[in-house]
Amino acid sequence: MPEITPFKIDIPQGALDDLRDRLRRTRWTTELPADQVAALPAGGPVPPGWQYGVPLSYVRDLVERWRDSYDWRAWEDRLNAHPHFTTEIDGQNIHFVHVRSAAPDATPLILTHGWPNTHVEYLDLIEPLSNRFHLVIPDLPGFGFSGPTTGTGWDARRTARAWAELMRRLGYERYGAHGNDAGAIVSPLLGQVDPDHVIGVHVNQIFSFPSGDPAELAALSAEEREYLEFVQTFTEHAIHDRAQQAQPQTLAHALADSPAGQLAWIGQLLGSVDPEVVLTNATIYWLTNTAASSARFYFENHRAERNPEPTTAPIGLAGFAWDMKSIRTLAERDHANIASWSQFDRGSHWAAHDAPNLLAADIAQFFAALAGKPA
Repeated sequence: MPEITPFKIDIPQGALDDLRDRLRRTRWTTELPADQVAALPAGGPVPPGWQYGVPLSYVRDLVERWRDSYDWRAWEDRLNAHPHFTTEIDGQNIHFVHVRSAAPDATPLILTHGWPNTHVEYLDLIEPLSNRFHLVIPDLPGFGFSGPTTGTGWDARRTARAWAELMRRLGYERYGAHGNDAGAIVSPLLGQVDPDHVIGVHVNQIFSFPSGDPAELAALSAEEREYLEFVQTFTEHAIHDRAQQAQPQTLAHALADSPAGQLAWIGQLLGSVDPEVVLTNATIYWLTNTAASSARFYFENHRAERNPEPTTAPIGLAGFAWDMKSIRTLAERDHANIASWSQFDRGSHWAAHDAPNLLAADIAQFFAALAGKPA
């Protein structure tokens, strides 16, 4: 069996000096006058001023902060405060944080991040969850310190199989899973591929969409149809989704050569998050050169075979106010055992960053209910 090896984040100073030098030499793009852009219709997932995409002002401000005051070494210390490990699964390096709880009856829980995030997504959940869970927080294959993938086929299902092997290798006989964004695709699949060991699956989104059957659409409530319209609007503006599904390698040449470009590309989805978190993720993507391999996840997943059978593992949803809404009528078609459905009046697509206490409490409540314990 491949070894599980302790890992420490320790970036050579030369790599940081090179990054700062490239930031100093950024060639800025042109854009239309801000007042003309602001006058265009916005709405839905598009904030004012972002109608053409990520604006120059956002990128310039963050690049200047990245170059002049952002402290990677402080973040490196913060990240290294938790135990890191690597192991090889199915030919791929997998990096993960592993925090064991002191609680004697702690439940093992694997947390899967989304794009364009990394394991950094769950830093603020470690403290509130580790009092009752053993936490396993990997970087997706091809993301961050897991490093670039070196072969084809790393879609969500293959990732789920790798997670099952990781939990087996760590000695966890029964465990739970949580995921957001891409992690909300991987985690239910983990319940499918390892049903004898997965206790339940908790997610921030359930990606169940209309099949095209008119009767199915007719069965939606007025509120669900409104949710569906929002999802369709979001999809129209999700350029990262379409571009990375189609030609991830073409895009990656620019991202691998320009840290400002890398920042802008991930800023389209992380723009509402604390700038320090955005810059930390941008730094990790840059230093690990994983723009291409993280984008390939979309290409592989778009072409992967779908399992038509509904998942049977208990699933719980925590939906947040400023995120795309999950549609329960459609979710019940794809998931045979919805055990919990929570909706919150605050929090965004990145609830682990902007509503961590709500998310941690809902995760704890979901798994406590499955175990018949008090939350």
